[in-house]
Amino acid sequence: MSSGTDTRLDFASLVRRLPSAQKSAKGAPAYSRFVNRRLGGYLAVIAYRLGMTPNQVTIISGLCTGLGIALIALLPPSVGEGVGICLALVVGYALDAADGQLARLRGGGSVAGEWLDHVIDSAKIATLHLAVLIAGYRYFHLPVGWLLVPLGYSAVATVLFFAMTLNDQLRRNNGLPATTTQTANRPSTLRSLLVIPTDYGLFCLVFLLWGVREVYAVVYGLLFIANAVFLALALRKWFGDMRALEDR
Repeated sequence: MSSGTDTRLDFASLVRRLPSAQKSAKGAPAYSRFVNRRLGGYLAVIAYRLGMTPNQVTIISGLCTGLGIALIALLPPSVGEGVGICLALVVGYALDAADGQLARLRGGGSVAGEWLDHVIDSAKIATLHLAVLIAGYRYFHLPVGWLLVPLGYSAVATVLFFAMTLNDQLRRNNGLPATTTQTANRPSTLRSLLVIPTDYGLFCLVFLLWGVREVYAVVYGLLFIANAVFLALALRKWFGDMRALEDR
């Protein structure tokens, strides 16, 4: 346990410290901003009180998410399985928000911790839609062309994650905050609602439809289209942002 961790602090005192341990909410979609961050904060406080390290929380997050992905690929879709998948992914996502908040409650993170967090996120992005592809092939009995949807979704999610990570790194290399969210501007609730189709938290909740395969397939397809459109628009903006770095 780090010498900077004082487990004698009570739960309420730690909760009051959470705002200073959270990143700006600007640009975050609605579930991630209003639900997941709060859940992650409470889990961070519990982990702090238990004397856990951020890396331990990151690993547990990866195990929960891995369980959800395994359930997607290995078991026939059902209502009960959909609830189990949703729960595993939601808890994994909340813990993913908790590890950074825990690190800041303890006085700061580490390079190794950031590396571990990004590697586990990469594994999630690389396998989640492939698990849906496997389930679609084995159990959905839809036209074979539908299998192109999870393939496309996997490509979109991978490029989006890589581009966002690269944006942060290039901004750091140029002496700027990792993201443009580090501003004093009040986060826009309207924007958070408009970009909710790109919210990983919403994607997790959609597995509650997993037992109704045709409905899930349609909703999943609509989310793919929304994410593909968002990526196309975002890449154009981000390229402009990177060009602007050259002119500084």
